This record gives sequence, C-alpha cells and structure tokens, in this order.
Amino acid sequence: MNPPDPGAVLSLWAAGLAAAVALVATWKVARPGFILLGTSVAAGIGILASVAGAGWWAAAAAFISLLGVYLRISRWAAMPLAAASLLWLDAAHLPWNWLIVISGAIALGGVSSEMLLGHWYLVDPKLPRRALKILAAIGAAGIAFDTVLVQVFAEDSSVISPTVLIGLGATTVILMVGVWFSLRVPSYTGVMAATGLSYLATLTALGAVVIGRAVI
Repeated sequence: MNPPDPGAVLSLWAAGLAAAVALVATWKVARPGFILLGTSVAAGIGILASVAGAGWWAAAAAFISLLGVYLRISRWAAMPLAAASLLWLDAAHLPWNWLIVISGAIALGGVSSEMLLGHWYLVDPKLPRRALKILAAIGAAGIAFDTVLVQVFAEDSSVISPTVLIGLGATTVILMVGVWFSLRVPSYTGVMAATGLSYLATLTALGAVVIGRAVI
C-alpha cells in the first residue's frame, strides 16, 4: 500500500467543497457569511494542495474561488466557486481515473459542507433544514459510491486495506443517516447533534478517501 499523493487528495477535497458551497449559494438559504466561511475553507485547502505538490493550478483555483466572497450577496457567487472546483478536479486528475476523482470529491464535499453549514445553522437555527438534509444525502451517496469504485480499481490485494476502507465508508454512511434523523428533531438540539455527527463523518470520510487512493 503506497501513500497517496497529498496534493491530489487535497485538490479533490477542495473541489468537492467548492462545488457544494456553490450549490448552497444557488439555494440562497444561508446568509452571506456562510459563503465567506465555505469559500475561505475551500481556498485554504486548495493552497495547501498547491504546497503539497498540486502546483500553481491549484493555487490559481484558490484565488478564483475567493471572488465568490465579493459576490456572496447573490447567486453569482456560485460562478467562481464552480470554476475553481473544475480547476481543482483537473489538478487531482493526474494520478487517478476521472471516476475516482469525482466520487472522492462528492464524498468529501458533501460531508464537509454539511458540517460547515451545520455551524451556520447554529448561528441562525430558524433557517430551513432541507439544505442540510440534501448535503447529508449527497455525502452518504458519494462515500458509498466511492467505496465501491475503489474496490473495482484497487490494485493492493492485502486483507487489511479493503476491510478498513469498507468499515470507514460504512461508518460515514451511518453517521450521515444519524445526521438526517437528528435534523428531524425540531428543537435547537437537533442541529447541534447533526453538526457533531458531521464532525466525525468528515474524519471517517477523509480516512476512507485517503486509504482508498492508497490501494489504487
């Protein structure tokens, strides 16, 4: 099992998060501060990707995504974020198949954006919870699809790697299901519980994606 390219892993994470924030921007369910938060985190991950070996392409995408901060008062913020997401996907594509890149981006983007948006709902708990449920569903579907794809493309025949990978993927799906049911609780504690579960899901999803790329 060889360690995966850190620049590529960070690039696909930034791509997924930027795409998810762009999607939320089109829904206009959160205040401009969330666009600032999500864009800043995605840009930070993108810059780390550049430092880790993804090159200037990933750094350029980070600066493009930051244009969304200035456009955060409208759906126009989605445009630079979507453009940055495509650039990060391209930066992550070099070592892997396109399907593997896209599935990893969906998995990490869905789960981590749900976690970030959950924090914003703690600031404004009266916002509709449908957006959180959709992101949780995207994250769960993405990690399930990614786990299956990795088994198809895996080149490492060891026993421990597939076992750990499937375990992390299944745990992430269970946590996202927990997020979904927590959000059915009408009180403030429902969002608090969902946000806490999404913290854990972000860690397990990242572990699944990293291990998955190590066995491909």
